[in-house]
Amino acid sequence: MIQEILKNNGLNEDQITNILNSMKEAKVYTTKHENIDERYNKLKTQKTELEAQIKDRDTQLADLSKNNKDNENLLNQIKDLQALNKQTTTDYENKINQIQFDYALDGALTNAKSKNNKALKALLDMNSIKYQEGKLEGLQEQIEALQKDASYLFDLDTAPTNTGGLGSFGRNNQIENSGSSQSAFMDAIRNNSLRK
Repeated sequence: MIQEILKNNGLNEDQITNILNSMKEAKVYTTKHENIDERYNKLKTQKTELEAQIKDRDTQLADLSKNNKDNENLLNQIKDLQALNKQTTTDYENKINQIQFDYALDGALTNAKSKNNKALKALLDMNSIKYQEGKLEGLQEQIEALQKDASYLFDLDTAPTNTGGLGSFGRNNQIENSGSSQSAFMDAIRNNSLRK
């Protein structure tokens, strides 16, 4: 989408490629999702709230263990709560990692000019894709293979140059053979009019 906007504003392919590469290096991303700022802010708020809850639980558990060292039953409860707290933290981290993975995957598929991210995800081997340090490993090879095998899922701008119909004119306002079919047509009209 951004490529089309830049192209419509008079930039050539090299300039567009340089701009997109600079955006990736600076970690500037675009998305076709609506209200992404609101979704991001909600996730950020949820993250802050969960971190505050975890910190509050840790404080409560530390206070309980200090004040009630003699009570064995209470210590067992504290251990159970600590285990629960640890599990909650692990679940939270897994959830955040999954959100980051999904967002990065959707962005990569959109950048690969996917027509339907959901359909394309069904064809990907998700177990071989790893998300580390903001990058997806093992995805590019799969996308390249799918662009060859299932090109209908991508908007690759590969329109045929000759449809084989009458008047062999190319697409994208380009005339094949620099107008030779037009001159051949005009010659045929002249030859026909000379016969009369």
